[in-house]
Amino acid sequence: MQTAFLSPAQKEQARHGGRLFPIKKYITRLTDLHPSVPAHWHDEAELTLITEGQCTYHIHLDTFHAEKGDLLFVPPAELHSIIMQDGSDMASETYVFHMDYLGASAADLCAVKYLAPITRHTLILPCIIHPGHPVYSRLLAVFQDINRIYEDTPPGYELLLKSALLAAVASLIPYQEENAARPQLENEHTEKLKLALEYIGEHYGEEITIAQLAKLCYFSEYHFMRFFKKYTGVSCLEYIKNLRLENAAAMLAKGGQSILEISLSCGFSNLSYFYREFRKKYGMTPKNFAKNMPESEAVSQSPYPGTV
Repeated sequence: MQTAFLSPAQKEQARHGGRLFPIKKYITRLTDLHPSVPAHWHDEAELTLITEGQCTYHIHLDTFHAEKGDLLFVPPAELHSIIMQDGSDMASETYVFHMDYLGASAADLCAVKYLAPITRHTLILPCIIHPGHPVYSRLLAVFQDINRIYEDTPPGYELLLKSALLAAVASLIPYQEENAARPQLENEHTEKLKLALEYIGEHYGEEITIAQLAKLCYFSEYHFMRFFKKYTGVSCLEYIKNLRLENAAAMLAKGGQSILEISLSCGFSNLSYFYREFRKKYGMTPKNFAKNMPESEAVSQSPYPGTV
């Protein structure tokens, strides 16, 4: 089956796999050129193995240090981002799958007791599993089974993948949080951050001010800036600039528009500033990028916002 090598984008827009088979594998690579996956969320869950380097994951409102060998589970609709640590390139393999594929919407005990609560965030599984964790060896073996089935597609592979993913989720059940109910303030903060990210994603081509975003969240500007950086790992202005640059890179790789048109449509009113920041991020001018970067390797808007 096909594995995607894609790039970061702000918010989930694509379907992972088909409607009847909602699972897809992605390869993530973070380097000095592309050091982060912006904060985003989607309806599917994720199961990830870090294969190289180390990074910082922000999941919900928590921060996790992850390094080679670690496994991570991100539940559906959970806000998350990844930032490469200085001097350490990072790579990972991720399976993105819809919980309905496992039967979360079925009318049976497994759905009612486990799968639906995971989707609703009332049953909270551990997000990161280090090699010293009691379930690590079992979960790693399951992940390797998923890899083998996904790549080899033996007869009945769809059932085998479902079985392996259920085994992965089941292995984490004994280690669920004792008190799964999240404080109301946490949920409110998550929703406010999602609201701000959605607004940025919809309006990045326009002028966006901190005052506008703070007002959306009912925060002061000072509180909003501290809040945004705490839970995404980057400043709000840096996030907006990176999103604009990544969308500009996608448009340059696609072709058909002038550099001036692209810079303006991505929110850069000053062409000199656009050139300077683009070169700083991608190591080349927009013109050279458009000439040398095939569309398939573009580092911008993609169907899956968690990969490079």
